[in-house]
Amino acid sequence: MRVIPAIDLQGGKCVRLFKGDFAQTTEYSDDPVAVAQQFAAMQTSDLHIVDLDGARSGAQDNHAIVTAIAREIDVEIQLGGGIRDRGTVSKWLKSGVSRCVIGSLAITDPDAVKSWLARFGGDRIVLALDVNIGSNGIPLITTHGWTRPSNTSVFECIEGYLENGLHHVLCTDVSRDGAMAGPNLDLYVEILRRFPDLQLQASGGVRNIGDLEELRARGIPAAISGRALLEGEITSAEVVAFQRNA
Repeated sequence: MRVIPAIDLQGGKCVRLFKGDFAQTTEYSDDPVAVAQQFAAMQTSDLHIVDLDGARSGAQDNHAIVTAIAREIDVEIQLGGGIRDRGTVSKWLKSGVSRCVIGSLAITDPDAVKSWLARFGGDRIVLALDVNIGSNGIPLITTHGWTRPSNTSVFECIEGYLENGLHHVLCTDVSRDGAMAGPNLDLYVEILRRFPDLQLQASGGVRNIGDLEELRARGIPAAISGRALLEGEITSAEVVAFQRNA
């Protein structure tokens, strides 16, 4: 299982939000490139970057930082936040980003996203599907920074993209993101039971190396960790040893 460190960018700084709330922001570093280098030193192969400013405005104000990270470290970068048209996808892929992460548009404009999958290929696009678990246990997708609920389940969304070459899905249980509450193991297991060939990335709630071991034991291909790595709850030595024992 791949461990994918996460960096959230806001105002040129490395931050984390609590449950996606811009009013609850913790700043970790004013040097995101240095943070990326620290993560790369853990011998990780991937890095997940979210441009929070881009997510709010649609502008790519952190372009210089992202391209500097791509230039300085030898990992596959996947980037999300404010990517809303094919031209922006193309620009990022030409700037050293390996995969573009698409969130709300996967629900609000599926035809466009399907055309991007056809144009750039399934290995260059990641669907970021944020879910709330309903009272009936069904994981329903929420969009626009978790402010707009939908009636579409994560299973229906994935199914609708399979024939278009969908390969990568990042799924977040929003109730656990940044909360250090542990990952929703049942959710990820069920997604893979239905779609065993999917390169699923589990996101939200990872607290410690034990959580990563639990995810790996259940066959999850990848897991994203932000806060636990930034706060030292998962150490560099633990990540290196975890990947060596894969």
